[in-house]
Amino acid sequence: MKTINIELKYGDTRINFYLENKNIINILTANQEIPLKEPSIKLENLLENPINSPSLTQLIKDKKAKKILIIVNDITRPTPYNILLPPLLKKLEEIGIKRDNITFLIATGAHRGNTEEEDIKTFGKELVSSYQFVNHSCDDDRLIDLGQLKSGNHLFVNPLIEEADFLITTGVIVPHYIAGFSGGRKSIHPGICGRETIEKNHSQMVHPKATTGNLIGNPVHEEMLEAAQRVHVDFNINTITDEDGNIIDIVAGELTESWQKGVEISKNTYITPIKEQADVVFTSAGGYPKDINIYQAQKALDNAFHAVKPSGTIVLVAECKEGIGNTICEQWIEEAHSIRDIEERLKRCFILGGHKAYAIAKVAKEVDIILLSSLSKYLTKKLFMKPAENIKQAVKLVHEKHGKDFRSYIIPSGNNVLPQIQNII
Repeated sequence: MKTINIELKYGDTRINFYLENKNIINILTANQEIPLKEPSIKLENLLENPINSPSLTQLIKDKKAKKILIIVNDITRPTPYNILLPPLLKKLEEIGIKRDNITFLIATGAHRGNTEEEDIKTFGKELVSSYQFVNHSCDDDRLIDLGQLKSGNHLFVNPLIEEADFLITTGVIVPHYIAGFSGGRKSIHPGICGRETIEKNHSQMVHPKATTGNLIGNPVHEEMLEAAQRVHVDFNINTITDEDGNIIDIVAGELTESWQKGVEISKNTYITPIKEQADVVFTSAGGYPKDINIYQAQKALDNAFHAVKPSGTIVLVAECKEGIGNTICEQWIEEAHSIRDIEERLKRCFILGGHKAYAIAKVAKEVDIILLSSLSKYLTKKLFMKPAENIKQAVKLVHEKHGKDFRSYIIPSGNNVLPQIQNII
């Protein structure tokens, strides 16, 4: 019987194993787009001829802007800043903006801040030593109140936006489990918002339209977009990357239209049609930093869930070297005795961190989850998952439940690739 070698990313390493050909329906990957040969030149051209916007130079001159605030992603959102930032900073220098008047605000949302080592790894030692990088804190008592949004949610944002004359957002566009897609407006909300603002927004994750890849009627997305428009972003730069982080395309210009153009490219890249659901899905979160903790790796579970039959099995490969990654999430998991405990707790009181426990429990309620990670057996079981010491044991557990003739999908980049059932007429 012919076997196929499967390779899944795990932290900074890779795990290899073999499955028989009969056990594999398909290996689901991003649509193979050719990476840009000269992405820096593409961005340089976009700075001069942006989407639905005057050139960056003209915008800054029109506003007579001197102080520039650039919002960047944290370590959990891998973005090719080594390519995006040099052309941008070169252009700002040409315009006459001094380095001391450029600040990078790291859009942590409700995550922990980057360490200095992570800043260097993400942005490069030269930039970190030459410019000011500031971690956003959603609990900062200096947050400013920009009033109520249509939803009734109060928009609390980082005070640095008041000190700047010109605001630039940057990021990467991939499917997102409640916002539809990342990028664009997410740099503002939740990126630089207060905990209360983020919490009330994310509490809408229970809405049936707040799903991966969907923007129509999605209240989470709609509020994020309104928040970004309220703050008034002057210029947006977003990239779409392949599974290895290579740049497929770049969009830049007016926030909404540039981001929406990027969303269409991301859809064509990451939404993968399937004709049927499988007994089993083997998936990796995509390696470090996407599997830095279970808080981040959960996205792979959500995407894999679209491709597995009811009562099927998901095998998740995620190192999670930082454990759960959120104290509230860990507390909820530790204190729960059942999936229903998590569901009832969320109904009583929505809180950030707890929402991730709910997202995990929601999948675990419908399918079995086998986790290959560095987490303890105890903690894995508390997460409503079955621990596997190695991939061989995970496959053995699959055989015990589904037999030798199980049918499966392999999703090497589970955090990004979204399987979607085709409508067959």
